[in-house]
Amino acid sequence: MKPSSVRARRPLLLAGLCLLMFAMLAVCVAAGIALPFDLPLLHWAEQQHAPWRDQCFLFFAAAGYGWGVVPASVLLVLWLAWRRRWQEAGFAALALAGSGLLNMALKRLFNRARPDVWPSIAPEPTWSFPSGHAMGSMALLAVLLVLLGTGWRRRTVWAAGAVFVVLVGASRIYLGVHYPSDVLAGWAAALAWVSLVDWLLSLRQRR
Repeated sequence: MKPSSVRARRPLLLAGLCLLMFAMLAVCVAAGIALPFDLPLLHWAEQQHAPWRDQCFLFFAAAGYGWGVVPASVLLVLWLAWRRRWQEAGFAALALAGSGLLNMALKRLFNRARPDVWPSIAPEPTWSFPSGHAMGSMALLAVLLVLLGTGWRRRTVWAAGAVFVVLVGASRIYLGVHYPSDVLAGWAAALAWVSLVDWLLSLRQRR
């Protein structure tokens, strides 16, 4: 297989691996199988609470959705369209909006209740699986990495973005509104979706 062919298939391979990870978590959730790390990590997170940590993780929870990721996603698509980078704008819009819609559909499909380990300081009214914050932040990072291609800018965004995504995911566990498996599933679903969109659009462009 030619190197160019291998590179072209990388998004599809990544999508497959992430989809497999999501499927394993989803089967356990649907079957009511308790994952061995969910409750221990939640109980550990409960013991870490302190006023300054509360404020820190409340910030990352807000930045990971309504006050950060969502407006950043909209601005990214608008900026690409303003620059007349239509293909990239279309990719970003489909990947980011599709990720949000997919998350809502999956929540309704699995109907997993939120953890009830302790009264959260930031309760959520919706279903738990998969985490929308984890999925949205990972989708935005994945889109940026695809758009940036190669070079130092991509490496910088990868490093900073990975830290941000992990902190957003950790905030959901710390605040007691998600099981760790919700966060892992959100990351896996986002990577699978963005990689699949990237592969399908690149396949169309090659024809």
